[in-house]
Amino acid sequence: MEAQKEKSMILQKEMISSLFNELAKAKETGKKVCYTFIPGNLSELIRTFDMLPVYPEINALQSAMRKKSASYIKEAERNAHSEDVCTYVKCDVGMMMKGNIGPTGEKIPEPDILLLSYTGCFTFMKWFETLKRSYPNAEVIMIHTPYQENAKMTPEMTEYMVRQLKLEVIPKMEKVTGIKYDEAKLKRHLELAKEAEDWIARIFETTKHRPSPIDAYFAGVYYIGPINIGFRGTQQAIDYYKELYNEIQERIRLGLGPITPEGEMKEEKYRLVVEGPPNWTSFREFWKIFYDMGAVIVASSYTKVGGVYDLGWRHDPERPLESLAEYCMNCYTNLNIPQRIDLLSKCITEFEADGYVTNSIKSCNSFSAGQLGMMREIEDRLEIPVGFIESDLVDPRYFSYSNIKNRLESFFQMLEQRKRIESNASV
Repeated sequence: MEAQKEKSMILQKEMISSLFNELAKAKETGKKVCYTFIPGNLSELIRTFDMLPVYPEINALQSAMRKKSASYIKEAERNAHSEDVCTYVKCDVGMMMKGNIGPTGEKIPEPDILLLSYTGCFTFMKWFETLKRSYPNAEVIMIHTPYQENAKMTPEMTEYMVRQLKLEVIPKMEKVTGIKYDEAKLKRHLELAKEAEDWIARIFETTKHRPSPIDAYFAGVYYIGPINIGFRGTQQAIDYYKELYNEIQERIRLGLGPITPEGEMKEEKYRLVVEGPPNWTSFREFWKIFYDMGAVIVASSYTKVGGVYDLGWRHDPERPLESLAEYCMNCYTNLNIPQRIDLLSKCITEFEADGYVTNSIKSCNSFSAGQLGMMREIEDRLEIPVGFIESDLVDPRYFSYSNIKNRLESFFQMLEQRKRIESNASV
């Protein structure tokens, strides 16, 4: 059966297709191409220099959803990439080895710049070392992002990063593109980014309603697409989020739950918060386990990977470079473990979740490190049922449907038993 989609999902797909189509024509149009990553991405600065962005992890997850990642991973492993390496890396490298054909069927151009603006994930650095060997003519730009060890961004951290932007990043972008840095243009992009961030925060706030009109994990990954893959800082992103917000408000007015691939979810039995990325190779089957049980995810850590906007942080056009620096430090995986626990606990409490589930990703240390400890702390602090499942990002060999389904069924039985006890106690 063909998956049912909300209008916003269709719009999002059209936006992504337009970007890949533009990339396919980059050499003809003379546009420079910048490979970068979603966490800490400098989308507004890239647009200030009229460059087109390519996100290697988006290449990987798009390949997985199209059932192509397995062959790409095998290609990388045949060329000496270890089984233990992040599967995003192997999928992207294997795709490159097989012609670098993007999700629209057109070739993704070689990079003019390799921009690493978030270094909290050590794998990113090794990934770019691999890409540099494949694209020796690309200019390499790296900006070191301090880790929030003491749970705050200090003025010294911001100043440290601004100095790198001024001395390293901007001069190299000017050299490659032949375009002079225009701070007024950057400010305009940041103003648009700030408005898009306001909208995305409002959208994820709507899950406080009962029933929740959206799923903040499985549908949420569609919603964060435009803000994370190069459209933040554009009017296109604002128009998309306004349309999405209006769509959600109509669902709230009608008292409707989320749209799933099989249509409208009829009953909201459980409200959950989920930690960790989803599995992309069996995305629809993974989602179905939850909605078949009547479970709606009202908040997730993965939708904060490109920025934790629900805590109030926004790009500030009056402090352009400082704002870019702080953004790089503001992604979820740059938070320390106590910060992550506090954030997830806040979500559980404010969104009135019935349970908490961790999806531990085999090949992603940025997310998986500390997850068991986080789960136990949240369980003790909030006295809430917790569940633990394991899968992978884009390697189908590490997605066991029956194992995950069994674990989740046990978790939902525990939730149901707890609800019965609470119901009897209130009588």
